[in-house]
Amino acid sequence: MKSIHEIIIEVDRLAPMPQVMNQIMAIAEDPNSTMTDIAEVIIYDPVITGSLIKACNSAYYALPRKVNSVKEAIMLLGLDQVIEFVLIKTISAYLKKGTLGYGLNEGELWRYSVSTALMARDLAARKDASNKQFIFTASLLKDIGKIVLDRFVSGAIEEIEELVLSNSYSFKEAEEEVIGLDHAELGGIIAEKWDFSPELTYVIRNHHMTDLSAMEDYATSVVYLAEIVAMMTGIGSGIDGLAYRFYENVLEGLKITEDDLQETISLASEHYYNVLDLLSIT
Repeated sequence: MKSIHEIIIEVDRLAPMPQVMNQIMAIAEDPNSTMTDIAEVIIYDPVITGSLIKACNSAYYALPRKVNSVKEAIMLLGLDQVIEFVLIKTISAYLKKGTLGYGLNEGELWRYSVSTALMARDLAARKDASNKQFIFTASLLKDIGKIVLDRFVSGAIEEIEELVLSNSYSFKEAEEEVIGLDHAELGGIIAEKWDFSPELTYVIRNHHMTDLSAMEDYATSVVYLAEIVAMMTGIGSGIDGLAYRFYENVLEGLKITEDDLQETISLASEHYYNVLDLLSIT
């Protein structure tokens, strides 16, 4: 078993999250946020501003006229799309690196995270959830623990796979048994160190239903279900694949119908290739 202290040292070595990320997440979590709120954050970040205007003027968005400012971009795209763009672009620096311990090449964890976030938002929107942007953010960040735990998993993968294949462990349970903690718990630790809100930290820490009481939390349940759906479609699924617990009562509790699920699954491929297009632009 690895020293948890050694793993925490790796967390401390992570480059700090840009301040713009925390500001945008706060806006995403506030249902009363306005276009002015987000414009005032973005205009002081030249990299994000440039990327946003470049994306707006690309074929990806196919807008009727050229965009020359952040305010124009927000007016044409809408608050939700701009928030999602900024979050996706900012987090890419952390999630684009390969996580070979999980069987994911460069860019795959990022693409998988974006795809599950899009599906989580879609599931939430089907039920008219007021916090769909928060759910999108939580799903995008849920696997942040993997970027640190990766090398520890890589060095212990045979032991982990043995527990999964021969002892009916979930991948998360095997991580905890062999390494000392799993990627969801480590994600919660990173979220605390980066001053994420308690609500966001809770979802990241419990997105595999580590605490079964999380089944009563709407946002955590949607993020969990979106990940299961993504794994079923095979989008960005790594070595951990479907080696996680499926709790059918989560599906029942969300009142997601079979049609809802099928429609979300059918959109998965479209979402995935949209993400690839966005990556090629910026």
